[in-house]
Amino acid sequence: MIERIWSGRSPLWLLLWPLSLLYGAITWLIRLSFKRGWRKSWRAPCPVIVVGNLTAGGNGKTPVVIWLVQELQQRGLRPGVVSRGYGGKAERYPLLVTAETPTAQAGDEPVLIAQRTRAPVAVAPQRCLAVEALLAAQDVDVIITDDGLQHYALQRDREIVVVDGMRRFGNGWWLPAGPMRERASRLQDVDAVIVNGGAAQADEIAMTLQPGLAINLISGEKAELNQLPDIVAMAGIGHPPRFFDTLKQQGVNTIAEVAFADHHAYSEDELRLLTQDEQCLLMTEKDAVKCRSFARPNWWYLPVDAHLQGKQVATLLDDIAHLCTRVR
Repeated sequence: MIERIWSGRSPLWLLLWPLSLLYGAITWLIRLSFKRGWRKSWRAPCPVIVVGNLTAGGNGKTPVVIWLVQELQQRGLRPGVVSRGYGGKAERYPLLVTAETPTAQAGDEPVLIAQRTRAPVAVAPQRCLAVEALLAAQDVDVIITDDGLQHYALQRDREIVVVDGMRRFGNGWWLPAGPMRERASRLQDVDAVIVNGGAAQADEIAMTLQPGLAINLISGEKAELNQLPDIVAMAGIGHPPRFFDTLKQQGVNTIAEVAFADHHAYSEDELRLLTQDEQCLLMTEKDAVKCRSFARPNWWYLPVDAHLQGKQVATLLDDIAHLCTRVR
């Protein structure tokens, strides 16, 4: 239902329109208060790069963070990542995250980033505190913030926005009548726009998510998707249909597709009931980080990598690298 409302296919968005105007006014005032100096913002002693979005729901932001961290590492830089840690409840913040940190404490995305990149990661509701903790514990050249485009208490040197190329901005209205956290005109102020799928415009960077081999949660064994028998697919991400469409594009005919809410806290019992004897349960990598502790032998996950195209990619990376060397 919410997809129909946000896309404009349902007239129910008109009922939410007054609340949408209120949301827009509040977000505009918050941004104005930081821009005019009425509220204080904090500048880190190293460059800060925000990877965020304008809409609610999954746009492919975390794969872009992983891609950016790995690209900077290949250039000899030492990036660190900060996040709000949505879905995690730690006893105290800021929390330094490793690949072994429970997702119940840190949230699924920070643990996934730590596992894939081995970069230092810190989470805190106030990202400034996460940055301070990271810099105190690690020798870091640049901070990448996973989300936080609207977190103006932390000053930033570059802003990168990830857009879902298929859904774009829906009906264009603020939450809750539409999917927007900020209006599309905000793109005029950012440094790069990355479009995940669909058709990128001339001033945008085209991106696709490319799947790798399926990986078994227990053994680590890798296999081609066509080697897995009788697949039941599940996804608890911002936009589950993207995962299911990826499988279809790879020629996979699933027995069933099960969608969960983003950041869903899984239990062994609810997942065990999804498959029968000879069937495989195939999930996203983001789901897998929450399920390893109680995984079963027939559970697999499919990692994806962000692939960016065009001359603007090198320009963006060169610009960030120059920022880092200038500070050194």
